[in-house]
Amino acid sequence: MYLWIKAFHIIAVVTWFAALFYLPRLYVYHAMAEDRAGIERFKVMERKLYRGIMTPSAIVAVGLGIWLLVLIPGWLTQGWLHAKLLLVALLIGYHLYCGRLLRVFREDRNTRSHRWYRVFNELPVLVLIAVVILAVVKPF
Repeated sequence: MYLWIKAFHIIAVVTWFAALFYLPRLYVYHAMAEDRAGIERFKVMERKLYRGIMTPSAIVAVGLGIWLLVLIPGWLTQGWLHAKLLLVALLIGYHLYCGRLLRVFREDRNTRSHRWYRVFNELPVLVLIAVVILAVVKPF
């Protein structure tokens, strides 16, 4: 049972990260868009990605992660897991901030440049690298 839960946890994490990489990339292009039809198209794409893929994936990933901790509570005493959980909390914050940005774009109130979104888009990459190293190598 543990391996099935772990497998689906990894699948949900991969799906969540795919959306975390793609939504801010849509924000880059949305910030650059000047035509009304393009702007409206980005609003639809962003909403569907956030509500239909990103949020459900996050819920499943976190839920299965909690289930894994229930099965193996001893992990809660290990430093690598504390660091990983801190990063997951930051990732949830990033996810929620993406939702805030979704509302900003939906209401045509964006004031940030496409360059700012390009930098913002890179943040989950750093978290992914750290989380994978912590989960696989377990350095402390």
